[in-house]
Amino acid sequence: MHEMSLAEGIRQIVEDAGRAQGFRKVRTVVLEIGQLASVEPEALGFCFELVMQGGIAEGARLQIEAVPGCGWCPACAATVAINTLYDPCPRCGAYQVQATGGTEMRVRELEIE
Repeated sequence: MHEMSLAEGIRQIVEDAGRAQGFRKVRTVVLEIGQLASVEPEALGFCFELVMQGGIAEGARLQIEAVPGCGWCPACAATVAINTLYDPCPRCGAYQVQATGGTEMRVRELEIE
């Protein structure tokens, strides 16, 4: 379950931000997760609660915002929406679509006390 290591990375980001900016409590962590990022939001939520125990984000709410997938199709020279990696181009049907968005995960915002 790689969501546990992702949750540990989120904790590190939150703890580092707390030290750098001098806050002691986080109420909400807002994540952007790409549709193509291969992250299971429910599993990440479970791991998030466990990993945040004892830290400045203990009890914090995890808010996940989905980022749609998109890719570049060299066959028809277009940026297209895709739902999964290796989908064919919805315009021309070619299977050479290269993901250009929706593969990322990032901490977008922290709501602090």
